[in-house]
Amino acid sequence: MPRILDRYIFREIATTWLGVTAVLLLILLTNQFARVLGDVAKGKLPKDAAFDVIGLSAVQFLTILVPIGLFLAVMLALGRLYRDSELPAMMACSVGPVDIYRPLLWLLLPLVAGVAWLSIDLGPRALLSIERVGAEARRAADLTSIEPGRFVSVGSSGAVVYGERIRDDGLMENVFLQRRLEDGSLEVVVARFGEQVESDDPDVRFLVLHDGRRYEGIPGTTEFRVVEFLEHGIPYRLPSLDPPDPRPRAMSFGMLLQSDELAHITELQWRIGIPLATIILSILAVPLSRTQPRAGRYGRIAIGLLVFIIYLNMLSAAKAWIEQGTLAPSLGLWWVHAAALLLGLALLAQQNMMFRRLRL
Repeated sequence: MPRILDRYIFREIATTWLGVTAVLLLILLTNQFARVLGDVAKGKLPKDAAFDVIGLSAVQFLTILVPIGLFLAVMLALGRLYRDSELPAMMACSVGPVDIYRPLLWLLLPLVAGVAWLSIDLGPRALLSIERVGAEARRAADLTSIEPGRFVSVGSSGAVVYGERIRDDGLMENVFLQRRLEDGSLEVVVARFGEQVESDDPDVRFLVLHDGRRYEGIPGTTEFRVVEFLEHGIPYRLPSLDPPDPRPRAMSFGMLLQSDELAHITELQWRIGIPLATIILSILAVPLSRTQPRAGRYGRIAIGLLVFIIYLNMLSAAKAWIEQGTLAPSLGLWWVHAAALLLGLALLAQQNMMFRRLRL
């Protein structure tokens, strides 16, 4: 049966973690919601996929928010107990670090398991789903989704299309198109009307222009060919739903294990390091939260955030050094985790006056 103090400390940390994580997630989702609405307004994303993207983005955000939320929750909860002289009173009754870490462990273990699942499996699959939704939106885009008066890239070849106005029947008026041909020459087409036509190949569409003029040649030279036409069809290939070479962040854990590329090795170590960092941050938070009685509740938060920022930046720097070949993959990101863990243990030892005992 858990002791009353254990349940009390656990409740303080758990409720604070829920509040901190919810607030941080709400802030990030608000920014993401504005971004998604902008993509919907520009026709880059279908309306019915907006909430799917936001939900998948929440999974991505939680991968980082769970560790930082727990770190801040421990500092805030224990900081309040220090401020109200509750922890000093507990320590006077022989409550030590083990008695603080024990209720923290009840929350830490399920969170580490959850964040490991997020970083190793669910997060990459969510990112892959977001990219697939975007690819489906680009494939489903037609001329009615092009914002009039703006230059828009169409297809996977990088063709740029501009239309002055889109009529109700789907025809675009006063069309300008520019694209680079395979032989390196530039093609510029101006036409009165344009429309999109399906083809027998589901991955290819035609942009059919009416009553216009086509200019083809090499910029900077006089070798240009001018052709007037009544109807001119330009094929373009739609983006693939399944890219042949996914980004490391979207690759499965099994694919990363089988690869020996530096970018894939660092991504593998990064995913494994997130649950490890959750444990290390929890160890660090306990000694960092110690304040004098009746001191400000948020007095140590600035120091804690500074430690977290340095920790995260060192991980990012080590990841870049491995990808550049400056740092050996065997050393990888592990030395950063080891340094942070040693710092936490040193702070604990110092606060428990172990150094003084060793000198005696």
